Formats: sequence, C-alpha cells, structure tokens
Amino acid sequence: MLFAQGPSLSTRLLVAVLASIALLVTDYRTPRLNPLRSVLSFVTYPLQTLASLPVDTFKTMSDTVISYVELQNENRHLKQDQLINDAKLLKLASLEKENIRLRVLLENSFQLGEQVLIAALLSVNLAPYEHTVLVNKGSRFGVHPEQPVLDANGIVGQVIRVLPSTAEVMLITDPDHAIPVEVIRNGLRTIAFGTGLPNRLQLPFLAKNADIVPGDLLVTSGLGGVFPAGYPVAVVDKFETRPDKSFANIYATPKAKLETSRDFLIVWNNTTPIVLGEKIPNPLTEQDLQQSPKNTDTNHASP
Repeated sequence: MLFAQGPSLSTRLLVAVLASIALLVTDYRTPRLNPLRSVLSFVTYPLQTLASLPVDTFKTMSDTVISYVELQNENRHLKQDQLINDAKLLKLASLEKENIRLRVLLENSFQLGEQVLIAALLSVNLAPYEHTVLVNKGSRFGVHPEQPVLDANGIVGQVIRVLPSTAEVMLITDPDHAIPVEVIRNGLRTIAFGTGLPNRLQLPFLAKNADIVPGDLLVTSGLGGVFPAGYPVAVVDKFETRPDKSFANIYATPKAKLETSRDFLIVWNNTTPIVLGEKIPNPLTEQDLQQSPKNTDTNHASP
C-alpha cells in the first residue's frame, strides 16, 4: 500500500473514552494518580492563566471604569452639597450681621426715650439730586409725614410721603432738606442744609467770627417741631472764610451711614402708644372734632 491507514476516528474516540473512564475510576479509588495530577497541573497552569487573562483584564477594566464613574458622580454631588452649604453659611453670616444691626438699633431705641419703629430699606432713588429712600413701614403702622428717621449713628432724614405699606424718606443731604441744629460744645444754633452731594451738609448762615471749628458735633436743636432735641446730625469738617463775604463756608459730614444703612428707626415725638397694624388717627383732628360742637353752641349762645 502506498499510504498506511491507521485506526478510524470511531476507534480513536472509543479508546479515549475507555481511557478516561479508567483514569476516573482509578483516581476515585486510589491516590496513585496524585503525583501525575500535580505534574499536569504545574504544566497546565500557565495555559489556564493565559486562557483566563482576557476575562480578568476585562473585569478589571470594567471595575476601574465603574469606580471612576462612581467617583465622578460622588465628587459632583459633594461639590453641589458644598455649594449649598456655602450659600447657607453666607446666609447665616448675613443674618448674624443683620441681628447685630437690629440689636444696636434696639439698644439705641431704649436710650432715645421716644417710641420708635424699626423699618427696613426697600429701594433707593437713583435721581442725581433727589436723595430719597423707600422703607417697608407705612400708614398702617402709624407712620405719618414729617416723622424723623435715624439709624444707629444719627439723623437720616424725615418721612415726606406715606402709603399703607411703605413710606418715602428724604435724606438730610437732599438739596431741599433743612434741619435746625446746634453745636453741642457751646449751644450755637443754625440750620444745616443738604447739598445734593453724598455725605455733605452746609451751614450757610454763620458769620465769619462764629464760634465753630472742625470737629464740632452738631445735634438737633428741637426747633421747628419735627426733630426732637439732642439727636446727632453731623460733624463739622471744613471752615472757610472769604474777605468779600460776611458768612463763612462751613461744611459737615453726617453721622448717619446714609449710603450703607439698611435698617432705620422711625421716631414718634409723642408718648401715646402706637398700635402696630392700625392707622393712627390724627389727635388734632379728633380734638377739633370734639371742640367743634362746643364752639357752635357758644356761637349760637353769644347773640
């Protein structure tokens, strides 16, 4: 024969099956094959490792990617939580400062001796020569025009217009505002006018030889019936004289923090308790109404 022909495939399969069964039976009944198993495991271990390498690599990479994504999500959530907490801290800091301002105002209100009402700033008039602000207390709280307004440092201005829930306050630096003052050092009385400039008042009616110097404190004199006496108004910071003029150029800086204050005290001159939330009737109007019948009767009786 030109080509030698070996056993058929069926014969080879049968021999392999019989050999496998014989090895299984021998391994199950006797430990004789343990050395052979150790040698074979040592030989096949690199093949097993090489075969499982793609699966292990894929699992490791998958775990790494999953961990990276989870870390990114966790980092994003932590940043969001930190941003929220920082905003809360800022709000707490703002509330702490507001609490300090209100405590200062309340302490000053007890020292003033008049009845007061705390009002918060709502808006500022941005017109260049109109220095007015809007506060959140109006006629339903008993506020009325010509009431003095101050902060923790001094006179701010006076109420000029009232609505049910708000009031408009003219600052002492407004060009149309004038306030009677006196020098606390010697009692010299004069009038301080607004100049239309921030933090600047003018005293135009004092002679060149007036006893007033920079550093003198100006307080309300009580004249005019609007501002009670004794409230700090301004500090003199400039005194100039000219040979051709009889009056000196005197300027002062307000004590009140007109550009930064957010909380104000609205002051009542009388001692009648104010019921908050109700509009307070005008005492003069009630008195006139009570006296009008008497006057009518007198007029009728006089003939």
